[in-house]
Amino acid sequence: MPAATKSRKPTGPQLDLLAKSANGKAKKNGKANGKSKDAVYDESKIKTLSSLEHIRLRTGMYIGRLGNGDDPDDGIYVLLKEIVDNAIDEFIMGHGQKIDIAIDGDHVTVRDYGRGIPLGKIVDAVSIINTGAKYNDDVFQFSVGLNGVGTKAVNALSSLFRVTAYRDGKYAEATFERGDLKNEKKGKTNEPNGTLIEFLPDTEIFDEYEYNFEYVERRMWNYACLNSGLSLIFNKQKFISKNGLLDFLNAEVGDKVIYEPAYFKNQYLEFAFTHTANYGENYFSFVNGQYTSDGGTHQRAFREGILKGVNEYFKKNYNGVDVRESISGAVAVKLKDPVFESQTKNKLGNTDVRSWIVSDTRSAVVDFLHKNPDASKKLQEKINQNERLRKELNAVKKEAKDAARKVAIKIPHFKDSKYHYDDKKRGEESTIFITEGPSAAGSMVASRDVMNQAIFGLKGVPLNVFGRTKAAIYKNEELFNLMTALGIEDSVENLRFNKVVIATDADYDGFHIRNLLMTFFLNYFEELVTSGHIYILETPLFRVRNSKETHYCYTEKESEEIIKSLRGPEVTRFKGLGEISPKEFGQFIGKDIRLIKVDVRSMAAVPNTLEFYMGKNTTDRRDYIIENLV
Repeated sequence: MPAATKSRKPTGPQLDLLAKSANGKAKKNGKANGKSKDAVYDESKIKTLSSLEHIRLRTGMYIGRLGNGDDPDDGIYVLLKEIVDNAIDEFIMGHGQKIDIAIDGDHVTVRDYGRGIPLGKIVDAVSIINTGAKYNDDVFQFSVGLNGVGTKAVNALSSLFRVTAYRDGKYAEATFERGDLKNEKKGKTNEPNGTLIEFLPDTEIFDEYEYNFEYVERRMWNYACLNSGLSLIFNKQKFISKNGLLDFLNAEVGDKVIYEPAYFKNQYLEFAFTHTANYGENYFSFVNGQYTSDGGTHQRAFREGILKGVNEYFKKNYNGVDVRESISGAVAVKLKDPVFESQTKNKLGNTDVRSWIVSDTRSAVVDFLHKNPDASKKLQEKINQNERLRKELNAVKKEAKDAARKVAIKIPHFKDSKYHYDDKKRGEESTIFITEGPSAAGSMVASRDVMNQAIFGLKGVPLNVFGRTKAAIYKNEELFNLMTALGIEDSVENLRFNKVVIATDADYDGFHIRNLLMTFFLNYFEELVTSGHIYILETPLFRVRNSKETHYCYTEKESEEIIKSLRGPEVTRFKGLGEISPKEFGQFIGKDIRLIKVDVRSMAAVPNTLEFYMGKNTTDRRDYIIENLV
C-alpha cells in the first residue's frame, strides 16, 4: 500500500458551535442529559445560521461521516470527490480531456481544463447554497456532484479554500477561510481555460487524519472507467481507460471467467458482465459516476434484464437464481434527476428507470448471445450446472434445517438486537459481533447496546471452507447458524446487519480464526465484502494506569510512550477479549469504537490469495514464513 500522508494536529481554538465535538455530537457541559433548570426558551434563542455555518454545524448532513481517513467513505475523500466531480461534469459536457489532482501533505489541488467558472460569479458559485449551473439542463445534463452544494461544503469545511477560474485570457481568484471570503483577484493570464481549486480540510472539523493514497487511486481508476477517454493524473500517476466498464470488470474478475464478458454502451446505459467459478452474485453499480454500494433500482433492473434476455435467447424459463449464480457485473446509468435514499448516495431510489433499463439490457443480452455462440454455449452449460447444484443443495438444506429444529428453536450462542438493517431510522447502526469463545462473548453481551448490537459466539475454530462447495455450510452446524443469524441464506440482500464485525483476540489463534472467517465470506458471500459490510474490531493490547489516570493502548509503541509519561505505572497486557471486564469493554464497542473496514482492491487477486494462505500448499507457506520471519 502506498505511504499515506499525515495531517497536522489542530493548533488553533476548537470550533465552538453549540459545543460541537469532532464526531458531530453536542457536548453536555457537565449537566445531566444536557439540560439546565435555568435555561430560558424565548425569542433570543431563535437563531438563523448562514448556509455555510449550517454546513459546519451539521457536517454529517452534507458529507456523511467525518472519520480519520481509514475508511474510503470518510469526509476527507468526500471533499476531494465533490471537487473532482465538478471537473468530471465538464468532461461529460464535452469540455476538457484532462484533470490534474495532487495531494501534498494535507494540501489538495484539482485543476480541470473545462470552460471555467464564469468570472463574475466565482464567489457566488463556491459560497452560496442553491447557486450554480447544475440546475440548467442545457449546461449540465448528468451532474455527479451535489447539485450546487458540494463545492460550498468543501469551502465551509476547509481552513483554506482558493478557487481560480480561467476564461479566454482572463482569470478571477477568490480565497476563503472556513467559508469566509478573505481576498479576490482579477487580471489577465496565459493559462488555458478551466478551474483550479485548492483546499486544506479544516482540522477543527476533521481533527487528525491521514490520506490513504490507495483509496484515492482506486477512485481515479473508477472515474477513468466511467468516462472513457478522460485522462486523470493523480500525483503524476496517469489513469485512463479505452474500454470503460469492460476494463473495470476485467480488472475486478481477472482471467478466470467462464466466457469473455458481455459489454454494452449507449448514451444512458453502460454495462458488462460474465460468470466466474465463484459463489453468489457480485455487482458494481454507478449513477452519474457515483458508486452506489447498496445498489438500488438500476441494479435490480439490470439483473432483471439479464434474466429476460437469457430466457428470450434460449427460449427457456430458467430460474433467476440459476442464471445469476456466480455472475459478476458492472452497470452505470446517467440520469438527469437521480433520487438517492441518502445524502451520501449509496442507493438509487428512482422507480421510473426500471422499464427502460430492463428493456435495453434484455435487447443487448440477446444481441450479445447471437453474436457470440461460444459464449452462449458456455453460459447455458453454467446455467444447467447451477440448476443441478441448486437441486442437490436443496436436499442438504432440508436435512440441515430439520437437524436445527431438533436442537433448538433459537440459534445457539446468538444474542439478537432489536433493530436490524431494514429499519429506516436505525438500520445504519445495526451491528453484529462475531466473537471467539464464551468469555469474550460474555463480556460483549454484558456491555453491548441491545438496541442495535448483536453477538454471535463461535464455539471453536471454524471450518476452513476453501475449495469446498456451498453444501459445506449446511453440513457444518456453526457456519449454518452464522449464516442464519446474518439472514443471508437466500440472498445477501436479506442481510440483517449493516456492519458484520469480526472480534477475535489479538494473538495467533485470533488471527487464524479471523482468516477462516474471511475465507468463509470471500468464498461464499463476496458481495458482503465488496459492499463494505465486513469489519475488524480493534481492541487495546495494553492498559497502562496509575492512581490518577488510565490509558488504553493499541500498539506497543503507544504503550511505551504512555509508560514514560506516567509516575509508577501499572501495565496490563490483554491476551484475549475475555480478560477485559464488561465495564471496561463497553467503551470499546460504544461511540469510540475502532473498526477497520475489510477492503479488497481487486476480487481478481482473491482466489490466488486464498489458495496460498488457506489451501493445501503447506510447504510453500512454511518456506514463505521461514524466508520472511524477522
